[in-house]
Amino acid sequence: MTDGWFKPDRVFDGQDIVDDLAVRVADGAIVETSRAPIPATALSGLLTPGFVDLQVNGGGGVLLNNTPTADGMAQIAAAHRRFGTAAILPTVITDHPDVLAQAAAAAIAAKDAPDILGLHIEGPHISVAKRGTHRADCIRPLDQDTLTIVSDLRSAGVAVMITLAPEAATLAQITALSEMGAVVSLGHTDATAEEVEAAIKAGARCGTHLFNAMSPMTSRAPGAVGAILNAGVAFGMICDGAHVDDRMLRLALRACAGGSAPFLVSDAMATVGGETQFTLYGQTIRLQEGRLVNAEGNLAGAHITQAAGMRRLVQHVGIPLADALRMVVTTPATLIGQPRLARVLGRLTDDLFLLDGDGTVVGTLTQGIAEAES
Repeated sequence: MTDGWFKPDRVFDGQDIVDDLAVRVADGAIVETSRAPIPATALSGLLTPGFVDLQVNGGGGVLLNNTPTADGMAQIAAAHRRFGTAAILPTVITDHPDVLAQAAAAAIAAKDAPDILGLHIEGPHISVAKRGTHRADCIRPLDQDTLTIVSDLRSAGVAVMITLAPEAATLAQITALSEMGAVVSLGHTDATAEEVEAAIKAGARCGTHLFNAMSPMTSRAPGAVGAILNAGVAFGMICDGAHVDDRMLRLALRACAGGSAPFLVSDAMATVGGETQFTLYGQTIRLQEGRLVNAEGNLAGAHITQAAGMRRLVQHVGIPLADALRMVVTTPATLIGQPRLARVLGRLTDDLFLLDGDGTVVGTLTQGIAEAES
């Protein structure tokens, strides 16, 4: 690849979309930017940092619960990279304790991989009533075993997000997790608004896939949804048209309190970049009309990429493109402690992507430069 100056049509710089930014490439990385007119090779499309996804159960035919290894994580990350996601938080859901232990060991082994950000532990410390597709007989209150695993991960320098229900943990345990540096996210919960507010005061700072598997907001009982929207915290959302009605996403984004940090997650399963079915807990999960369902007909994760979710935010929910890009790049990167992932300067050209006018990923910056030079 030739070094030099290149000028995309537009650039998302982590905060805004600008149309007058040129970038200088040397040794496969962006080493300088300029907003002054400068001779540069024109590139078609919008340049953006690769997407960041903090809830990825699988991809490329691999499900982390079934393959809780560093190689499994790498295969999942590679599958999502094909669709513009440059960094993921592999997610292990409720299962036997040895599965969590293996996933934690894998996250430590993979800690130097640039596209693997750490580990998202979703369950088993959740509400049975709001378990969704999570295995009921493995659900349990937060215990010392999980606290030790999180402590070991943090001591090894591995980022951790842990989804739990306030009713499955004590406030002291939530505080302990927060003080370890874990991102405590509230989800799969039937808690009251007051219980959620107490958990946030104790150190929780996020909500997991808002609306899904949590107590709803009603006129006299705000539930987990109302409490999270009022708290001014971060919260993830799935925008696949199946998990949440687009009108509810629109309402939530308008209604959330100042200081809130909404972001997009895929909640993707093994079918992204893989076959149309996989096995979870010995059950076959099938892709039917864009929805992943188990034998009971319940949703079992999502079949969507961050790129597709971002486009739906713009085209169906009505979110401005810059806001949608912040929700798939800047906010998740900042929440997991990697704000550099929202920057263009200093990034490898393989980790930057070009989007067409429809928001579709057309390739990496490396590929765009090669095409411009051919």
